[in-house]
Amino acid sequence: MLSRSVLILKWVFLLIIILANGNPPEEPVKCSNNFTNCTITNSYGAFPDRSTCHAAEATYPSSEEDIVLIVANATREKRKMRVATRYSHSIPKLACPDGEDGLIISTENLNRIINVDKEKMLVTVESGVTLMQLIDEAAKSGLALPYTPYWWGLTIGGLLGTGAHGSTLLGNGSAIHDQVVQMRIVTPGSQEDGYASVRTLKEEGELDGEIMAAKVSLGVLGVISQVTLKLQPMFKRSVTFLPKNDTDLSDQVATFGRQHEFADMTWYPSQKRVVYRIDDRVSSNVYGNGLWDHPGFQATPSLALLTLRLTEELEEATGDVVGKCIRGRLTTDTIRNTAFGLTNNGIFFTEYPVIGYQNRLQASGGCLKGLIDAKITTCRWDPRVNGLFFHQTTISIALSKAKDFIQDIQKLVSIAPQSLCGLDIYNGILMRYVTGSNAYIGEQEDSLEFDITYYRSKDPKTPRLFEDVLEEIEQMAVFKYSGLPHWGKNRNVAFEGAIKKYKNAAEFLKVKEKYDPLGLFSSEWTDQVLGLKGGLTIVKEGCALEGLCVCSEDIHCAPEKGYLCRPGKVFQDARVCTLVQVSTQSSSKAEL
Repeated sequence: MLSRSVLILKWVFLLIIILANGNPPEEPVKCSNNFTNCTITNSYGAFPDRSTCHAAEATYPSSEEDIVLIVANATREKRKMRVATRYSHSIPKLACPDGEDGLIISTENLNRIINVDKEKMLVTVESGVTLMQLIDEAAKSGLALPYTPYWWGLTIGGLLGTGAHGSTLLGNGSAIHDQVVQMRIVTPGSQEDGYASVRTLKEEGELDGEIMAAKVSLGVLGVISQVTLKLQPMFKRSVTFLPKNDTDLSDQVATFGRQHEFADMTWYPSQKRVVYRIDDRVSSNVYGNGLWDHPGFQATPSLALLTLRLTEELEEATGDVVGKCIRGRLTTDTIRNTAFGLTNNGIFFTEYPVIGYQNRLQASGGCLKGLIDAKITTCRWDPRVNGLFFHQTTISIALSKAKDFIQDIQKLVSIAPQSLCGLDIYNGILMRYVTGSNAYIGEQEDSLEFDITYYRSKDPKTPRLFEDVLEEIEQMAVFKYSGLPHWGKNRNVAFEGAIKKYKNAAEFLKVKEKYDPLGLFSSEWTDQVLGLKGGLTIVKEGCALEGLCVCSEDIHCAPEKGYLCRPGKVFQDARVCTLVQVSTQSSSKAEL
């Protein structure tokens, strides 16, 4: 088993190095003809409930004037609308309009940098501009966006819709919306307004309260046309990844984020290891031209992705926990030995620290850059090539509670030492620092976000190995520690009761009512997560396996496979799908 896993991993990483450019992701919106009879999905090819999203029509405005015309016509017809982005990177059903007659408004052609003001250090962009474009254009003027997500393929409008962020406890805040000073948004209007209104919102302006709603909006207020962000002079960073054991991790998290400006941590609970990112600004006179090409965002050969997926499916089907642990350790060792994608000069890694300019170290996305190559190489999650298929549980825990949450996970690992080996295949748990925000449904206080990626079966009724452990961690985060879900990730369970955790939720809903009284930009999904409608929990056979419900009966799990609804092992109030008997067909499975 060891030799086979080693050969697979070596072969995969060799192919990644040889084939550096990726086939760009496909369009998320597909229409039968003339932009009608459309469907929309996310970049992973499946929503949490695996439903298909339909729309009667899709439009592609290329200016604010186009948006006004589109919104006015739809408002006159009382037609439902939702905004879609170029890569549709959100996991939940944020882009889905209601019913069959809905309208999708894509921001793909709203992709221009309108102005860069070097003196005032401001940049104004259209909402479809990607993070990659923004970083590159700012750098040309000697400017930088200080804190960003790590993935290039997000659009500015999408970032504001979901509250996406980087990692820091310093400065103005870790999220893109914390750098916004002005935006323009097109909303439904009255007949007297021509059925559409263009609203200009400014920080500390007359409508200051309304920009707090628009900064993180879930797309329910209208179509963002332009955004102005505050930049900083270009600067350099010094990055070192330091592996350590996780013995004192729970004590370190509260202070580590205040010791280093761009700190984050990657945790491998099954290995009892954590990698600390020691990352700070340095003088621009310090020599170095480092580059970060995040391993998870590099172009990967489709054949390698297929091999990895088939290997994991075989491990799951045969209950090969040992094989999964070996492969997870090999994956994390390989990533560590290649410096987590860092190079000192853009080609080779020689030593830490890696010194480089902000625009070369803050984010990456190599799989977006390639030409169309018949899908020889793609992003790792591209559904066209049967590659990685996974769930993401991404929840922020208040810093004051993070220590206890980490210790609870460690207790679970002590009970079932191999239970989280599967996370290592997806490079463990990424922990980023998130600052409290003045956005109404943004982060409520300084927190630590836990980003957990894990195997998802193509069969919704097939449980994972150690199904119960990850369900318990999810429920602990949401219910025991009152964690806040990342709006652009997560399964349905994470959003249960979430809106009640935001102290200014009522203010947000007031702005929503003012901007869109008919709810034309709202959908069943947004109404559910905003607490305006029930149905977020979908109770049916096997629903707990997909995070659509918390099990209350055995039928919500997979009783025919031996998985029954039971209390959690550490968090007794949790209700999780636990393997309590082993079928004769899979006698090698681990029993917990």
